[in-house]
Amino acid sequence: MSDEVSDEVSDEVGSGGGPSRLKRQVGVGGAIVLGLGSIVGTGVFVSIGIAVGVIGPAVIAAIVVAALVATCNALSSAQLAANHPTSGGTYEYGHRWLVPWVGFVAGWMFLCAKSASAATAALGVIAYARRLGVATDADWDPLLAVGVVVAVTLMVLLGLRRSNRVNTILVASTVVILVIFVVSGIAPAVSSLEKFSTPFWLPAEGTSTAASFAEACALMFVAFTGYGRIATMGEEIKEPRRNIPTAMISTLVVSMVLYVAVAAVAAVGVSAAGVDVFEFGGSGAPAPLERAAGQLGGPGLSRLVAVGAVLAMLGVLLNLVLGLSRVALAMGRRGDLPPILAKLDSRGESPTAAVVVVGLLIAAMTTLGDVHTTWSFSAFTVLVYYALTNLAALRLSKEERLYPAWISVVGLMACGFLAFWVDPDVWLSGLGVLGAGLALRPIVRAIYSRS
Repeated sequence: MSDEVSDEVSDEVGSGGGPSRLKRQVGVGGAIVLGLGSIVGTGVFVSIGIAVGVIGPAVIAAIVVAALVATCNALSSAQLAANHPTSGGTYEYGHRWLVPWVGFVAGWMFLCAKSASAATAALGVIAYARRLGVATDADWDPLLAVGVVVAVTLMVLLGLRRSNRVNTILVASTVVILVIFVVSGIAPAVSSLEKFSTPFWLPAEGTSTAASFAEACALMFVAFTGYGRIATMGEEIKEPRRNIPTAMISTLVVSMVLYVAVAAVAAVGVSAAGVDVFEFGGSGAPAPLERAAGQLGGPGLSRLVAVGAVLAMLGVLLNLVLGLSRVALAMGRRGDLPPILAKLDSRGESPTAAVVVVGLLIAAMTTLGDVHTTWSFSAFTVLVYYALTNLAALRLSKEERLYPAWISVVGLMACGFLAFWVDPDVWLSGLGVLGAGLALRPIVRAIYSRS
């Protein structure tokens, strides 16, 4: 079962004369870059600031909890992808190990969740670019973010090989800048440690500590879910049974170390100025990590972090367009979305129609112009998605299973619990989007089954 979709199958010719499967052209190093490019961006430069506004310095503990939940989910995803390495992620796993409508729910929620994450990344690019001298009225932010989405979508249309080269440069630059931030901030953080008077647990006004912490964990969980890009692009990974688990685990370890280090240095180092320095202040205000860098190392470090943030979130956006288009491709193949989304270019490297449609969807979401709303919506929908991932992993046979079943049980329970601790209006909207998808599915299938 491990080579259900083999290298030969990946080059299979479709009925229309073109390739029906994407080429396997990504090794373990490239897969790690895909994962890191999806994680080390919006999460560290935006979501930590949002979570600080929810729970204060205890965001450090929320990062650890979120990383543990993400590890359980990643191990579930890894063994599913190793056994069924094709485009689509949990959409495909739901079809194979559960029932088709559950697979559809997973795919639909992934498209909604990650489109919101991508919109957050695009808006984040503009927020940090403003700090580098892009002097435009804040009302223009959504339109500028749409322009960023269009540019990245055009890049993805050039194919995975070119996209991954750009991604590697973006990821390497981001990691170097984050390391510089941490190293530069260690001394100020240590000197501020004895002055660290801000309460560690600082819940948002009007909420309990437990509720605020659960919400912060949910918000930070989304920051780690970029490892799922490796699974959704499993059809393009070489030697998937070995490389996918290795890449996922490596991605999580590196990203968790970076997140904890950045949050710890920033939270302690800026404590003298007040933890609100690190909160996300909204459009036009200094972005969170950039403000923290200004407190720790002055304007030079602040500008360097702003540059890193722009590069990182461009990388996140690039990876999200790649991953989302592969899920749309899989749903088009099975008739849950229009079949034209399953059509590949002549090289078998890109699902052209799927990439364009995904770009349009993300562009539409950026017009909301509210980072907190898009990120919270993403948190709810992606937690539902990974709950289904763990449920599918529990259906693996002994021969297919790579890790103990209790890991998937913990992941399932944690996702189900955290999903409903985001703002009630957000998860109610998420349930509404889910209902709309289930209502539209039979209509789409009926239309295209006749054609």
